[in-house]
Amino acid sequence: MRIPVFALLLSAVATPALAAPVHGYGSLALSAKGDTIATVESDAAGKSKITLRSAKTGKILRSFDPCASACGLSGLAFAPDGSLAWLARDRKAGTVTLALDHDGKARTVATINGIAQTPRFAPDGTRLAVLVTIGAAKESGAAQAGVRQIGEIGEKSDEQRLAVFDLSGAPVAAEAVKPVSPADRYIYEYDWTPDSKGFVVTSALGNGDNNWWVATLDAVDAQTGAVRMIAKPTTQLNFPRVSPDGKTVAYIGGLMSDFGAVGGDVWTVPFAGGEPQNLMPHSALTVTSLVWKDRFIRGTALSGDRMGLFTFAGERADGLGWSRPASLAAGDAKAAFSADGLTVATVAQDFTHAPAIFAGPVAAPVQITHDNDAVPAAMTARSIAWKNDGFTVQGWLLAPLGADPAKKAPMVTIVHGGPSSANVPNFGGGFGDLLAAGYYIFLPNPRGSYGQGEAFTAANKRDFGGGDLRDILTGIDAVEKVAPVDDARLGLTGGSYGGFMSMWANTQTNRFKAIVAGAGLSNWVSYYGTNGIDQWMLPFFGKTMYDDRKAYEDVSAVNFIKQAKTPTFIYVGERDIEVPPTQSVEYWHGLHDMGVPTSLVIYPEEGHGIRNPVNAADVRRRTLAWFDKYLGAGK
Repeated sequence: MRIPVFALLLSAVATPALAAPVHGYGSLALSAKGDTIATVESDAAGKSKITLRSAKTGKILRSFDPCASACGLSGLAFAPDGSLAWLARDRKAGTVTLALDHDGKARTVATINGIAQTPRFAPDGTRLAVLVTIGAAKESGAAQAGVRQIGEIGEKSDEQRLAVFDLSGAPVAAEAVKPVSPADRYIYEYDWTPDSKGFVVTSALGNGDNNWWVATLDAVDAQTGAVRMIAKPTTQLNFPRVSPDGKTVAYIGGLMSDFGAVGGDVWTVPFAGGEPQNLMPHSALTVTSLVWKDRFIRGTALSGDRMGLFTFAGERADGLGWSRPASLAAGDAKAAFSADGLTVATVAQDFTHAPAIFAGPVAAPVQITHDNDAVPAAMTARSIAWKNDGFTVQGWLLAPLGADPAKKAPMVTIVHGGPSSANVPNFGGGFGDLLAAGYYIFLPNPRGSYGQGEAFTAANKRDFGGGDLRDILTGIDAVEKVAPVDDARLGLTGGSYGGFMSMWANTQTNRFKAIVAGAGLSNWVSYYGTNGIDQWMLPFFGKTMYDDRKAYEDVSAVNFIKQAKTPTFIYVGERDIEVPPTQSVEYWHGLHDMGVPTSLVIYPEEGHGIRNPVNAADVRRRTLAWFDKYLGAGK
């Protein structure tokens, strides 16, 4: 999945009400020397361009638009010699152009029929690899709208494979693109080996949307495509990285419920094969991205309310170095590093500060762009911590600007997706409509979340809607001690796993007076047999539904539907692979039969997330109207 399975569908809930446009810095890449930063940026008219900046001062060195007509730019990557590669997608034509710029002279490397992502140069600079899906029937990832289930089911799936292009040759036409990795194997992530002769990959046979949770760590020969298994970890894995001497592979391993929502410990295994070793089994950090540039393993990690840089030195993780109560982003990771690992660049933002590029020595990068300094905040934000069941739990409380501290106000609690994920700061947060209407927003990170180590993330195994719901309710108590929140006007919402929690909470407590459930799960038994990603459940439930039906029944909201009393608005995408719309229909049917006020909207052509701007606006309008009807910020 490319957004967390069970990701909170924030973009579909509300749009930040900002007084000025926000300047974005997409697909950030840092040159090998650490002196140049490349980003995809947009002008006032929304036209994308590639911008090169000094990594020291942030000064723009050059900007250019490589598209003759409308296209989407992504996948920026620097070569050892400073050349820059990118992907330009023409959705209308159904093609992606892999291009290269050297000293201001651009040329096409290849044209791909389908979709492509993650270009990376070989360490010797002679070739360029990219993940390609030739003739893709859908967007990459289970969160995207699925193909219609007609004809013989399960017989054909998209295949994401590795293609390698020699940079000394002529442009490769679309019909001549021949992936090197086998046709029966879906490649999720990859890294070149230092000798430029092959790759380390995470991959799985069969359906790519469903099998990431059982992916193996493999080596792929760059010439023949031959595959050799390195290890079959017992955890989910991501960010495979090869040591500079080529002898060891590091990766992030942990309990991850979504492809793309990465969190866990650092593991290593010999490149030749062997038993993986957890280098930080008792850490309170959740590692979120990884590089191995020099003798140290480096990356980013989340610790409580702070995200920052970490270094694994020798036999220990030194904890967070430079960090902020913010979210970080860069290219296909959270931070980009120079070839020697000593210089870093990242895009940082929080709830009240719009995105800015930070760059410099890994010990102390500094802000080098100021395009958004004048963009005003749309809220106030504070981190909240509380105790429950022996855990210290953290969350975020957002308040409307100018809120009267003496006047009681309604509050909406938003449960993130996952469950293996976390609410982290993003500018505006996606809550503008609710905040402007006078609602407080509470974003809890209960057990099962990232930010406090693997034990905390795994604490909701076989306990969905149990301890995590208690954490949330206790967190609301903590909020009410420090903010003028009216306990009689509490709302609840969330998407995916947050949608499940919204449906489930309705059957477990009457504390909430209005609920909005996006792409939620109401019946784990029927869900097991109808969703397109059943492999994700096994690490959490321990057994299949057929081997332990009761475990699935015990957390199914429909089995307790007679206890549901709270008015609930439900929405879902028609072509949702991850949580089929039948889950929403089943829950809506139960509420309707119980006489509970309810409304269900199924949005056409949408997947696990409402992306069409018209549909997203409709969700925002309906969500605000639902909360206003039952909570009323103006009451």
